[in-house]
Amino acid sequence: MRTAPELAAPVAVAEPQANGFRYVGSELDIFAEALNWKAYWSSHIECWIWGSVLEVGAGIGANTPFLTNSAVGRWVCLEPDQQLIDQLSENIGSSTNGVPHEVVCGTLDSLPYGESFDTILYIDVLEHIEDDAREVRLAAEHLRAGGHLIVLSPAHQWLFAPFDAEIGHFRRYNKASMRRLTPPELQLESLFYLDACGIAASAANQALLRQSMPTREQIRLWDRRIIPVSRLIDPVLAYSVGKSIVGVWRKK
Repeated sequence: MRTAPELAAPVAVAEPQANGFRYVGSELDIFAEALNWKAYWSSHIECWIWGSVLEVGAGIGANTPFLTNSAVGRWVCLEPDQQLIDQLSENIGSSTNGVPHEVVCGTLDSLPYGESFDTILYIDVLEHIEDDAREVRLAAEHLRAGGHLIVLSPAHQWLFAPFDAEIGHFRRYNKASMRRLTPPELQLESLFYLDACGIAASAANQALLRQSMPTREQIRLWDRRIIPVSRLIDPVLAYSVGKSIVGVWRKK
């Protein structure tokens, strides 16, 4: 697992956008403790993260320290919720792995025309956006040639549960629905599932518990007991089964 250096890189905070957006979920602090899971999925996408990076929907900054690496020169955290911006700025101030960070309050529509990046990330974000196809097209416009768009999202619509609705999910994805998002200027480079064992836990919640929000104890159990097993099982299954899905596109 990556650890943050003692000396933090500077964090610049842009002037907030008056968009009035408020995130409806309340799970971010709980899932921030899922360190095994974050280390796992980030290890599968780090090879595509380089250059100038845009993290869309950065939330409270819990994922950022797992994503930065020595190939990154600039990191922009884009978050539309001003309340989360305040927590985000505080959290990543001491966990930026030596990479200069900027915090911008807004959405892709807020970015200046022509501003582009080598990597654009949606980590558990795209499922919160109603018009996801438009969002991907807009992201492609801000992506440099040869750059990568990376999406991590919950998988399988049949697992859609009260928890998904509670935190503002419009959908869950499978390979077919994620392929359909591909705009003409992007080429799908990799598409795979993660956390095969987590499917059983999600299915049990959907069928039996019907919880709208997991408890901190349940997240710890999943992160400390189930994720280590999935790390062993997933490669055996060739990443063909999982509770989460990863899509990686390259700009032609």
